[in-house]
Amino acid sequence: MTQFPYPIVDAHLDLAYNALRGRDVLRPAVEQTPDEEGIPTVGLPDLQRGGVRLICATIFCMPSVDGKPGYRDAEEAYADANGQLDWYGERERELAMSGVLGAGDLETVGADRLNAIYLLEGADPVRDANDLRHFFTRGVRVVGMAWKRTRYAGGTGAPGPLTDEGVQLVKVMDALGVIHDASHLAEESFWQLMDVSGGPVIASHSNCRAIVPTDRQLSDEMIRAVAARGGVIGINFYDKFLLSPAEYGKRRATLADVAHHVRHICDLAGNANCVGIGTDMDGGLGREQIPKEITTSADLPRVADALSGAGFGDDAVRGITGGNWLRYFRRHLPQGA
Repeated sequence: MTQFPYPIVDAHLDLAYNALRGRDVLRPAVEQTPDEEGIPTVGLPDLQRGGVRLICATIFCMPSVDGKPGYRDAEEAYADANGQLDWYGERERELAMSGVLGAGDLETVGADRLNAIYLLEGADPVRDANDLRHFFTRGVRVVGMAWKRTRYAGGTGAPGPLTDEGVQLVKVMDALGVIHDASHLAEESFWQLMDVSGGPVIASHSNCRAIVPTDRQLSDEMIRAVAARGGVIGINFYDKFLLSPAEYGKRRATLADVAHHVRHICDLAGNANCVGIGTDMDGGLGREQIPKEITTSADLPRVADALSGAGFGDDAVRGITGGNWLRYFRRHLPQGA
């Protein structure tokens, strides 16, 4: 396995959510206990071993669906989100991880330290505009308004536009300089966001609808729109999002499938500058549901080998595995923070 000599960036991991539901993410994944979601693949030591130096660490609050555990209203979502931020704060105090507040904090990325940009996945914890300022003060720099449908936007499996509250939230996000994550937006809410907002837009963990035709993936038109805005799209490693319907369930996903999605995005954009990785490897899935070459995050340097084998040059490989995200965040995070 090539020891890729540049910082790797993974733009989507649910560390706090998993820790607070019982996974010991401070230990290597192989030492963690398998649970109902499968064999764990992510621990802080694995990220260190794999050369991952920057992540987008999510604050993900599970809504209650069909009576299952989860938040039932905005107050409960708000409390859950703050509990996850408390967990990240404890890691910062232990010096296990450094929170990134502004572009200047990225100057040390590449040193032997894990850095984290905090990403709110699903905006229901934001009770009003003042809450967004509260979360920004606590370090949140990226917000995705939807997961499924929220009070703010239609989302995956739940079509619909931005609500009136959502339009107002977009304006406050833009005023604060918060980055929009479009990964879970419904088609209508995505295009409305692109019309309403002039701010930065990414898709932290999304794949290509042309290969996997569901509303969870980005259409070619959406990919072009994110690229035209200068955004970056992080490839999700979930096999259901990598394999075509004809192949899903019949074989394991591989890193060649990751490279296939990367190539499609690059062909649409005309360059390799708008794609990275956002594995979501700990997002409700286990080891059997990610590319078979990957056992834990320590194996992420193998992505570089797969991209090289697919014909990508050294500069493109460096960008896709981390450089594109670093360039993007250096440009769009607060400059004086």
